Amino acid sequence: MEWINDLQGKTVGLDTAPLIYFIEENPLYIKAVRFFFEAMDKGNFTVVTSTVTLLEVLVHPLRCNDRELAAEYRDILLNSRLITLEVSNAIAEQAAQLRATHNIRTPDAIQISAALNAGATHFFTNDIRLPEIPSIRILSIDTLV
Repeated sequence: MEWINDLQGKTVGLDTAPLIYFIEENPLYIKAVRFFFEAMDKGNFTVVTSTVTLLEVLVHPLRCNDRELAAEYRDILLNSRLITLEVSNAIAEQAAQLRATHNIRTPDAIQISAALNAGATHFFTNDIRLPEIPSIRILSIDTLV
C-alpha cells in the first residue's frame, strides 16, 4: 500500500474509528488498518492519539460488560507503540481555535489538536465530514481503499 510507505518516518494522528476497525476486525477496512498498525508496530512511523479515543472505544464494551474487549482497547492505547496524549490546556485551546476556524465537532478538534501538538503531518480517520486543514493532511480510509 503506497500510502503506508508515504508515512515512513512521520508522525501520524489517529482518530478513533480506525482503531475500532482494527480491534473488531471490520471486514471492509481490516486490510488497510492492519497494514497501518503493523507498520506502526515496526516503528516505520509514530502514531499519536488523545485520551478521547480511550473514552470513545470503551463505551461499547462497558455497555455490553465485555471486559475482554475493554482490556484489549486499554492495552493498545496504554501499553503499545501508540502514544496516547492527555488533553492539556494547550491542546484544548488549539482545539477551540480549530472549531472556530473550521467548524468541526469538539472530539474531532481535540483529536486533531493532539496530533498537531505532537508534530503530526497526517491524521488517519474515516470521518468524511472533516474539512481540509492546512497544517495537517487528512487520510480518510474510504479514499485509501
